[in-house]
Amino acid sequence: MYDHRRLGRELDLFDTDPLMGAGLPYWLPDGAVVRHTLEEYVRDAECRAGYRHVYSPVLGKRELYELSGHWAHYSEDMFPPMDLGGEQVVLRPSLCPHHALIYRSRSRSYRELPLRIAELGGMYRSELSGVLGGLTRVRAIHLNDAHIFCTLDQAVEEAADALRMIGEAYAALGIRPARYRLSLPGPGGKYVADPGLWRRASAMLREVLDRGGIAYEAVEGEAAFYGPKIDVQIADPAGRESTLSTVQIDFHQPERFDLHYIGPDGARHRPVMVHRSIIGSLERAVAQLIEAHGGAFPAWLAPTQVVVLPVSDAELEPSLRLVRRCLDAGLRARAAVPDEGTLGARIRAARLVPYQAVIGPKEAAEDHVALRLRDGRRLAPQQAEEALRRIGDLVARRSTELWGVKEG
Repeated sequence: MYDHRRLGRELDLFDTDPLMGAGLPYWLPDGAVVRHTLEEYVRDAECRAGYRHVYSPVLGKRELYELSGHWAHYSEDMFPPMDLGGEQVVLRPSLCPHHALIYRSRSRSYRELPLRIAELGGMYRSELSGVLGGLTRVRAIHLNDAHIFCTLDQAVEEAADALRMIGEAYAALGIRPARYRLSLPGPGGKYVADPGLWRRASAMLREVLDRGGIAYEAVEGEAAFYGPKIDVQIADPAGRESTLSTVQIDFHQPERFDLHYIGPDGARHRPVMVHRSIIGSLERAVAQLIEAHGGAFPAWLAPTQVVVLPVSDAELEPSLRLVRRCLDAGLRARAAVPDEGTLGARIRAARLVPYQAVIGPKEAAEDHVALRLRDGRRLAPQQAEEALRRIGDLVARRSTELWGVKEG
């Protein structure tokens, strides 16, 4: 059973410091590589799906969150306002109010819809110290977020496409959802009081799930304050659940922000706002990856993809040249030199690296490599160029396979 808090520190992926504060982890170089690779993956997937990326500030005036409804329904989870030049500004608890402002900054036509706005952005939650832990519950969150502004007729299809993207991402990451949850409002005053809104949005999300043939559980009390959502639940090795990815249909904030578009009839119409996050927060996604793979990430995500091991000092120069060829081919590589220990000790130290390229006298003379795969397989010596080509192809395809067959 893997605990990402322990293993993440052992693998030098992330750490914390009391002077930074609880719930504010920092990323070490190898962890930053994993995070950056995830960012590249999701941006590429979103670009291919027709999303446009933006950047927005992590601060906003208090009035912005009063308008969105966050201040009335969510202020207990927000950091207190800061006085600035006679105004109060707040660290944002979510990105959706900013994206609503971006939408309404221009006149919109039905021809532009659906308009898909995406951002990998920071947001901040005033979590109590007792619930903070590792990367799964933090105060500074970097969220893969997006908001789709569309017509009512487009909303179900857009939400279904988002759910499909979530499934594709999980397959590439090698993780599995524990279950799908339809999160509905419960008793109490934390939710927007508009029964018609809730019925309409809930029915549309049920249609999305049913259309995808996805089994789900409807759970009261887990909705966002402004609308229901589909939550994709993950579980840690101890069976504790948390939400990673979400899809939401929102009629409330388009109304609050007076969003509109000009329809084919020349009249103003209200868009629907679909919120979705494919891999959730980068912090929680990496925590899940550490625990799901025990640090043995899929090759395309691994901090080091190829380690080159010269048998002796005589093979050091050709080994360093091979490292350079790997880097030129876009692979993350390093050499484990004889000064670091015996060949056996270096192989054991690199046990989580997907590809170990051993260079002995014969391999050095013939420009070959003897590949050892992380799953224990040993391949016959082969041309270095061919080996790098095949590794590069598997990495470029973001495959979960090491050499044509899935690990394990």
